[in-house]
Amino acid sequence: MDHGSSERPSGGGLRGRDLLGLGGLLVAAVVGGLVIGLLVDQAAGTSPLFVLVGIALGIVAAAVGFWIRVRAALRE
Repeated sequence: MDHGSSERPSGGGLRGRDLLGLGGLLVAAVVGGLVIGLLVDQAAGTSPLFVLVGIALGIVAAAVGFWIRVRAALRE
C-alpha cells in the first residue's frame, strides 16, 4: 500500500489550489467590472451609472465562472 501517492482521492472534489483559483476568479471579475465601469463613466461624463453596471456584470460573470469551474471539478 502506497501512502505517499500524489493521486487525487476518489470522488474528485476541490483541493486548496482549486479554491484559491475560484477566489481569484471572483475577485478579478468584480474588480474588472468595477474598473471598466469607472473608465466608461469618466469617458462618458456620467457618475455612478456604469460603475454599478460594471459591478453587476462582474458579479454575473463571477457567478457563471464559479458555476462552470465547480461543476467541472465535481465531475472529475
